[in-house]
Amino acid sequence: MFLYINYTCLQYPDVRLRMRDGSKLRGFFAKKYSSEELMHNHKEDKNIYRYPLVQYKVIDSIPTLLGLDEGSNLILDIGICEEEISIEGARFCLDRAEIITESTFFGTTDRINQYVFKTPWLALNQENITKYNAADEIEKDDLLTKILIGNLLSMAKYLNFRVEDEIRVKLNVKPMRLNFKGKVMAGFRGEFKSNFSLPDYIGIGKSVSRGYGSIKKI
Repeated sequence: MFLYINYTCLQYPDVRLRMRDGSKLRGFFAKKYSSEELMHNHKEDKNIYRYPLVQYKVIDSIPTLLGLDEGSNLILDIGICEEEISIEGARFCLDRAEIITESTFFGTTDRINQYVFKTPWLALNQENITKYNAADEIEKDDLLTKILIGNLLSMAKYLNFRVEDEIRVKLNVKPMRLNFKGKVMAGFRGEFKSNFSLPDYIGIGKSVSRGYGSIKKI
């Protein structure tokens, strides 16, 4: 079973940023468009707990904004209207924007798709990191597979997609350390295969609005 979701991917190929600047990219646009809840997932200074329909990321050094469903038109408007961005006081002219906007396929399929994590996948939280650290190699693979399937199910739920078929996943990832909000955390790089179809650069796992867990079909 599948559905089509509205999807807009906006990239500024003439601007170069660091991967960790994804949060600063989010800060710039969230402040400028503070009246749009989808841009920052806050309402009256309270977090809105849902899968972000607007995501900010740096893919291969290129600033990238992603809009899904209601967020799709917002990102399209930004791509048409914005002329510059400011990151930590540095101003970047947006002379060229590359925009893909379409109705894209989402959901389980009969085909096995292969994806690569373009940015680190934050799979572990306080509840499962202790379990992961105590597990052997096979148990770690099983745990991460269950977490990834859970990430896909959670994403589908917030996008109003009811998953009726079994989601199958084969992971090939390696752990890495990264600095997140001043803390050293475990992330994962690598690839996975699944019978679930996803659009390019959509985020999986924790902190996807800041650019983590971004995937691309290969």
